[in-house]
Amino acid sequence: MCLAVPLRIKEINGEDAVAERDGVSRKIKVGFIQDPKPGDYVIVHAGFAIERVDEQQAIDDLEAWREFQEAINS
Repeated sequence: MCLAVPLRIKEINGEDAVAERDGVSRKIKVGFIQDPKPGDYVIVHAGFAIERVDEQQAIDDLEAWREFQEAINS
């Protein structure tokens, strides 16, 4: 099973970008997203932004991830 996670774009340089989640930054590719901008939330799979998502949806998804991680770590 593959999982994609929402990240917030911090900076962009061409098709390369840096995005973050919970203070952890990752290098990603944004070539599949039309007109990406810093501050956008994107779904990232295997290092590629594959879809832009609404900020509230990203926040909800990240909260669900946190709850899941807490459940498996307890």
